[in-house]
Amino acid sequence: MNTKLPSLIGEGQGVGLTMTNKRKNIKRSNIIQLVLAVVVIVLVNIISSFVFTRVDLTAEKRYSLSPATKQLLKNIHDVMFFKVYLEGDLPPGFKRLSNETREMLDEFRAYSDKIQYEFVNPSANPNARERTDAYKLLVERGLQPTDLRVNKKGQASELIIFPGAIVTYRGADVPVQLLMTQLGQNSDKVLNNSIQSMEYNLASAIRQLSVPVKPRIAFIEGQGELSKMETVDIHNALSDFYAVDHITLNHKINSLTVRLKSDSAHDKLVNKYHAIIIAKPTTPYDEKDKFLIDQFIMRGGKVLWLIDPVFATMDSLKKYNATMGISNDVNLDDMLFNYGVRMNTNLVQDINALPIPVKTGQVGNQPHFDFLPWYFFPILTPVINHPIVNGLNAIKTEFISSLDTVESPGIKKTILLTTSPYSRILNAPVYIDLEVLKQQVDERLYNKGPQPVAILLEGKFKSAFQFRLAPDIATNNDLGFLEKSVKPSKMVVISDGDIIKNQFHYSQGYPLPLGYDQYTQQTFGNKDLIMNVMNYLCDDSGLIAVRSRELKLRLLDRTIIDKQRLFWQLLNTLLPIVLIMVFGISKFLVRKKKYAQPAI
Repeated sequence: MNTKLPSLIGEGQGVGLTMTNKRKNIKRSNIIQLVLAVVVIVLVNIISSFVFTRVDLTAEKRYSLSPATKQLLKNIHDVMFFKVYLEGDLPPGFKRLSNETREMLDEFRAYSDKIQYEFVNPSANPNARERTDAYKLLVERGLQPTDLRVNKKGQASELIIFPGAIVTYRGADVPVQLLMTQLGQNSDKVLNNSIQSMEYNLASAIRQLSVPVKPRIAFIEGQGELSKMETVDIHNALSDFYAVDHITLNHKINSLTVRLKSDSAHDKLVNKYHAIIIAKPTTPYDEKDKFLIDQFIMRGGKVLWLIDPVFATMDSLKKYNATMGISNDVNLDDMLFNYGVRMNTNLVQDINALPIPVKTGQVGNQPHFDFLPWYFFPILTPVINHPIVNGLNAIKTEFISSLDTVESPGIKKTILLTTSPYSRILNAPVYIDLEVLKQQVDERLYNKGPQPVAILLEGKFKSAFQFRLAPDIATNNDLGFLEKSVKPSKMVVISDGDIIKNQFHYSQGYPLPLGYDQYTQQTFGNKDLIMNVMNYLCDDSGLIAVRSRELKLRLLDRTIIDKQRLFWQLLNTLLPIVLIMVFGISKFLVRKKKYAQPAI
């Protein structure tokens, strides 16, 4: 027995030495890992100071800026200041809008150190008079307020919010409306669309302030188009982004083109304008002016056509309570058919229509008016996801006609706007009588489904004069007749010229904002539609593509929430605690087993 004692002692000493060496190896390994981690962190920071990158793990890439926005931010050469009026004790929806705006501006700052911002509360001033003066100043600068009724501690109160910002750059400033209101949409959808449009709205303000040379566009006059006063509001809005002219073609080659000196035998003709607008002509175009427009398109020019295939106005209805809708031949049908659109000489009635005031009786000495839906004034609700119409408010129309697409090789056709599924078609001539307002509508007649009323055409167009006898103006050798587009072009055809026409105050006669209806006191999306169309036609930077981004609403099922409220509250409260406890106990048992003293 004694002879084995030294060997046992030796074995015990060996085990002890092994444990000591093992602890030393673990300690050395931990030190090495710590040093490596520090080295990696230092190297990553050094590399990141030279190489800039950001990672967006969201499915919709909601925190990734478009290349066009990044390029705009790089071209800012002075401080651009955003003053955002979304601060204070806001309702949850507006609080989210405020947070999203702050995150977007932080994203801007990541690409440009010239971006600065401040969030302010326009209602913070306790002095009621000064607060009212501040509200008036914001309205004068272009921001629209939103009035809300909120309940606090059982007491209802009115809250005025200005969901917008003023952007200032080199002494100039522009307003940005952050809340995109939409008729018929719930608050969650409106908020989501506002967040979707935020990058585009903010980037557009940057572009408006920072781009030194504005593209040129022109309204065509001379064929009974809308007057300057009838388009004054959209003219002013477009002037923020473009140099806007009003021109008459009058058979003059230089009305749309300019001749550049070149080394060749003939000077080169180029377009003077990026795009032209033809707004509700009432007299026919002759072949010479049509030829000038056609060649403008062949050279890459863009066109917004606002044509009424059927002529009908409310002026006759106001006097006689009845009128006729007759064909309005302005001699452009053959050109549009060649490019890919057929204009139908009909009027579309729609149950989803704008109400108009109609005299229905007499109260004392005063006439009594009721608002009744006028089915000849369809309200268009955009339904497709396209940069031009994505997130737009409803569009009001007056005496609109249907459009069809026709075969045109190489031309991409996109239907931008349609009437509702409850539509009816009346072929011209159409008898229009206000008495129908007092009759019960027969919904069985409104069974023609959605009718296209606005179409986008894109591609290389063929000349409408390719296989025709060209007018005298084309015999000039210096004109350089083109049988097809030299580069891809775009055009938008809308079968209602009144979409771009602003109303006038019924008693004082001054022009009202485009899209505002003074009778229903609602603001429709007509101005935004025209602005989006022109931005899409003229935008070479690709910024308009940002509007096609879609952020999906992932809303909770309110029915399940109400039925299972207690279960989900307990689950969300207790489950994290249980998981942490399980993790802690498991970690303790693993460490205990790993570092337990072995029996000798």
